[in-house]
Amino acid sequence: MKKFLIPLFCLILIHCKKNEAQFLNASLVDVIQEDKVAAEDAPPPPSAVAEEMPSSVSNPQKPTSQMNTITKKIIKNGEMRIQVGDIKKAQEQINSILKNNKAYVQKEEFQNTDNDENLDIIIRVPHQNFDALINSFSNGIGSVLSKNISSNDVTEEYTDVSIKLGNKKIYLEKYREMLKTAKTTKDMLEIQENIRALEDEIDVAEGRLRFIDDRVNYSTLNVNLYKEKIRSSATSKIGFGSRFGDSVTEGWNSFVAFLLGVVSLWPFFLLIPVVIFLWRKWKNREKK
Repeated sequence: MKKFLIPLFCLILIHCKKNEAQFLNASLVDVIQEDKVAAEDAPPPPSAVAEEMPSSVSNPQKPTSQMNTITKKIIKNGEMRIQVGDIKKAQEQINSILKNNKAYVQKEEFQNTDNDENLDIIIRVPHQNFDALINSFSNGIGSVLSKNISSNDVTEEYTDVSIKLGNKKIYLEKYREMLKTAKTTKDMLEIQENIRALEDEIDVAEGRLRFIDDRVNYSTLNVNLYKEKIRSSATSKIGFGSRFGDSVTEGWNSFVAFLLGVVSLWPFFLLIPVVIFLWRKWKNREKK
C-alpha cells in the first residue's frame, strides 16, 4: 500500500509545483505589461519630445492638402521704349489707358537734355489686364522702338515656402504645448529660444509669400517715352549760337581742368631743383 501512496504523493506534489510556477510566470507577465503601459502613458521629458518631433511631423497632412490647392504662380514683367512727338500728350494718353485697365504708376522720372527728352514710368497692372495694356501702348501712342516681355513661373518656390511654413507652425504649436508642461528653468529657456527662432522664420516665410502674391497679382511694366530734339536754327531754339556758346564753355572748362591738373603736381616741381643740385654736385666731384 505504501508503495502506491508514495508515488501518488510525489505526482501530486509535482503537479502543485508546476501550477505554482505557471501562476508566478503569469503574474510576472502581467506586471511587465502594466509597467509597459504606464511607461507609454507617462508624458515624455521635453528633450525626448524635441527629438521625436521631426519624425512625427515629417509628413504633415495640412501642408500636403495646401500644396494640392496651390494654383500656378506666374510673374509677368515687361519693358517698352516708345518714341513720341509730344511727351505731355503721350503722358495724358497713358493716364487714360491706365485708368481703363485699373493700373497705377509706381514711379515716374523725367529727364530733359540738349538732345532729347525721356520719361521713365514704372507701371503696376493687374495680371489679367497686362496683355491689354501692352496692346494699348503699342497702338496710338507712338513708334515702339523696343519691347521685351518675360514670364517667370514661381509655383515651385511658392509651394516649397508654403510647405515649410506649415511645418514650422506645427513645430511652434508643439513647443508651446511643451512650454506649459516644462518643469525646469533650463527646459523653459530652451523652449522659449526655439519658439522665438521659429516665430522669426515664420515671419520671413509669410513675408516672402506676400511678396510673391503681390508680384503675381500685379505685373510690372517699365515704359520709356522718348522724344528726340531737332537741332535746327529755323525750327528750334537750340541753334548755332547756343551750340557755339556751349563749345566755348566746354573749351574753357577743359583749360581750367588742365591748369588744375598741372597745379596738383606742385610737389614734383619742388623736387626738380633738388635733383638738379644733386646732379651738378655729382658732376663736380667727377671733374675733381
